[in-house]
Amino acid sequence: MKFQNFILSIFISILLLNGCSHDSEVDEFNKPAIYWYEQIAKSIDAHNIDKADNYYISLKSEHIQSPLMKTAIMMLANAHINKEEYKLANFYFEEYEKRYGDSSNKEYIDFMKLKASFLGIHDVFKDQQLILDSIDKALVYAQNYPNSQYIPIVDSILIRLYMSQYMLNENIASLYERVGKEKASKMYRDKNKDSIIKNSDIKTPPKTIIGKILD
Repeated sequence: MKFQNFILSIFISILLLNGCSHDSEVDEFNKPAIYWYEQIAKSIDAHNIDKADNYYISLKSEHIQSPLMKTAIMMLANAHINKEEYKLANFYFEEYEKRYGDSSNKEYIDFMKLKASFLGIHDVFKDQQLILDSIDKALVYAQNYPNSQYIPIVDSILIRLYMSQYMLNENIASLYERVGKEKASKMYRDKNKDSIIKNSDIKTPPKTIIGKILD
């Protein structure tokens, strides 16, 4: 009994940490795959993505080999992008790649993962590592798929990322300059010397990155 209570407490804690409400919980089980798939679609259409996630868990646990899994995963990935939940979107793209990725769709999946990473950047000060990771992803993508139809968008992403990185370094350098730490200020300005972005290229210094070009 103590062990069962321990397991139950862990389960409840996970639900609370994930922010699951009572409305989004799924109490049904032992349903055909088409039932779970239809519930996922209906929940997405009703903008209840949390519930759609829970229906996906049921579909996966009861019918992991179902051909409906493939479409359900992609539906959820795009639903989370539309909801601006980019980390969750990336989770589903990685899930899709792990299960169904091959040479016919890898170019698209890698692009969507890059897009989710880029759109997940909201504040250049808080998301410094994500900016660096997104730059790496964009450079790798351009190297792996030089003839991709998405290359113009990837190039635009890179320019915006480099711009954000440049402004971050400049803002930190200015901050150090104001407090009299010239050595530290010079270090950050030196980081911008090799940048393809110049200060004259930036008209409005942005604090956030908005990827409207990808909408």
